[in-house]
Amino acid sequence: MYEYIRGHIAEATPTYAVVEAGGVGYFINISLKTYADIEGATEALLYVHFIVREDQQTLFGFSTKLERELFRQLISVSGVGGNTARMILSTYSSHELQNIIATENAVLLKNVKGLGLKTAQKIIVELSGKMLELGASDMMTPQVSAQAGANNQTYDEAMAALSMLGFQKSASDKVLKAVFKETPDISVEEAIRTALKRL
Repeated sequence: MYEYIRGHIAEATPTYAVVEAGGVGYFINISLKTYADIEGATEALLYVHFIVREDQQTLFGFSTKLERELFRQLISVSGVGGNTARMILSTYSSHELQNIIATENAVLLKNVKGLGLKTAQKIIVELSGKMLELGASDMMTPQVSAQAGANNQTYDEAMAALSMLGFQKSASDKVLKAVFKETPDISVEEAIRTALKRL
């Protein structure tokens, strides 16, 4: 129904963005990669996927067409919903996910929160042949997230994002403290991505 939304970024967090276009503010669920690409920007163009259910209408947005296509491939697998697909794309970059599926590494894929081995294997069985069609890598040039300046601000943003993704505060706190100890100047996106792999 919608191809993309271009407009002013009214709000951006690691899990959602509010983009104002034509006087309307759109609440769009995003992945960590998309957050990294739009963080600090005032305008954005997000390729969207609109999911309609009996009790809910949800917009998911992506900074590249490749990420949106991977999302669509993931939700085509029985048992994988929009939030699970977003969690997968937040844990692994588009390129990493393509490699995981192409090399049939179900053990690595099941590290995503809420994803069991059977579902991971199902994703690989159904999508392994489709990865070649998508191309070897994302053509989008990676963008480096702007540094927050202070560790505690980065920590607060990372903690808030993990909380929104459903992780317990105590577990998130322990993992994030270890991450910041190892890499004090880590960006918000990388802190969350690293934490997701350990939680």
